[in-house]
Amino acid sequence: MGELKNQMLRLMELKNFSRRTITCYLMYMKEYVKYFKKSPDELGQEEIIKYLYYLKDEKKSSWSGINIAYSALKFFYERVLDRQWDVKKIPRPKLNKMLPAVLSKEEVKSIIESTKNPKHRIALMTAYSAGLRISETSHLKVGNIDSKLMQIHIVNGKGNKDRYTILSVKLLEELREYYRRERPKQWLFPGKDKTEPINQSTLQRAFKESKKKQRLLKLLQFIHYDTALPHTCLRVDVTYLQYKSCSVIPV
Repeated sequence: MGELKNQMLRLMELKNFSRRTITCYLMYMKEYVKYFKKSPDELGQEEIIKYLYYLKDEKKSSWSGINIAYSALKFFYERVLDRQWDVKKIPRPKLNKMLPAVLSKEEVKSIIESTKNPKHRIALMTAYSAGLRISETSHLKVGNIDSKLMQIHIVNGKGNKDRYTILSVKLLEELREYYRRERPKQWLFPGKDKTEPINQSTLQRAFKESKKKQRLLKLLQFIHYDTALPHTCLRVDVTYLQYKSCSVIPV
């Protein structure tokens, strides 16, 4: 894409898109160009529809992935090339709404306890206890844990928004023991390179392996980057409370 890619990147940064959104948009634009072997400014409505059908029928992409590809193409043609986007001729895919599978407390406990790596175990426990997304869990910093107010500060969460979530007494105890043992400096869960946060795929893999050990087949499959363990845990925790007729306090 060359200069067109640079233009798109600058516009997305000016719009303050998250780094993950920028990465996903550029990835789908790269695949789009590779599929037709032409510059995107030489392509139009017919090729866009053909590419979306390719993602659906040949590549068997999830509807969530197709929706992101749609958004990337729409942004490029509207904002970079200043072309009109006809939503009647290029309709946005309708996403299926699925209810989350409900895990019992015992099932969640078994998943966490079967995670042998101490860092991975406490990371999964933090994700479940605080209802965090996988990106939020991996990017937690030591200073985000507030033991005085018993809350966790989430910085640049979904939509680049900050928020606070509850820090339970049990989780605080586990985090303190983890801190005394590991002595993390900046990132609460650092990667192999201590100056970088743990890779999200590492946490995904740890969760899937623990789930496999427990033979828990009723969990939803993880479709995209942010719909891994923490996203599922957030839904499971809230759904479980509703199932038990408890009140849920939004954070």
